[in-house]
Amino acid sequence: MDTEVLRSFVRAAEFGQLRHAADELGVTQQAVSKRIAALERTLGVRLFTRTARGVELTLDGQAFLPHARSIVAGVERAVAAVRPGSRALRVDVLGLRSAQALVLHDYWRSHPETDLDVVTLRVNDPRVAAAAVEAGDVDASFRTVTDPDALPPGVHMIHAFDSPLELLVGPKHPLAPARELTPSQLRGHRIWVPGIAPLSEWSDFYDQLATDFDLRIDAAGPHFGDEVLLDALAESAQVATLVGARDRYVWPPDHDLRRIPVVNPTLVYPLSLILPGANPHPGLRGIVTHLKGLPGLPGPVWRPTWATTPQRDDSGIGSARGSRPRQR
Repeated sequence: MDTEVLRSFVRAAEFGQLRHAADELGVTQQAVSKRIAALERTLGVRLFTRTARGVELTLDGQAFLPHARSIVAGVERAVAAVRPGSRALRVDVLGLRSAQALVLHDYWRSHPETDLDVVTLRVNDPRVAAAAVEAGDVDASFRTVTDPDALPPGVHMIHAFDSPLELLVGPKHPLAPARELTPSQLRGHRIWVPGIAPLSEWSDFYDQLATDFDLRIDAAGPHFGDEVLLDALAESAQVATLVGARDRYVWPPDHDLRRIPVVNPTLVYPLSLILPGANPHPGLRGIVTHLKGLPGLPGPVWRPTWATTPQRDDSGIGSARGSRPRQR
């Protein structure tokens, strides 16, 4: 059954006049009259009787109205749920414990009126996430396509913020007593980062990090989840891993894990935001403004080469800070 026919019936019942219903629907009074006549033929009953004031529901019309109204309202809710600008702002993050999710949570706490839907696309290739932005499946994605030429033509990418890395170790590890470490002090130690997926941005990141500082980045073995990784760190005197300073990890108190900042230079994971090139969700402007206000990092920093190119925001949303060349 045609939803527009049902909507015409509902509006005519509510207004009691076909002309007023037609004005709201943006059609002619004749079109509304034809729709209702077609509906009556389909149902085999009279829904309205004409009066000097307009139209009144028959008993069959009164019985039919709540069901028709429910169908029309359901369709309107379904459309609103997927229409940019009327549905919630849908932003993709790598994980709900990630730095991106925490930054979004900070924004939402300051702007609780924002209708925000934080999702995680189960993809490793950031180009797939960029395609999801282009298709409108998500409104923005905290991913980085390390080759800008690989971005779909309908999207662009801006620098969001920098995430400094920390070494995470158990109490038995020889580096556990340190208050801070330099990259050179990490040499020779096994840094276990399970789950480095081919084609992912973090694969490229760790490749460059290992090469530039002669580090032993080990991605061997399947990734059974953060809990298993944290258990292994607590029990080992040889294994360490790298985590973002804003990333949220929770472990039992008896694990006694230590998060140690890496400085001189600070190892930085640059996070980008992929945005649509046209018709962005209205809620994105506030997110980008929030990102612009995040404090920068003091002291020398290291970034991968793909973070050295300034990224412009030509969407009209507002530009976040451009990436700065890496320093050593």
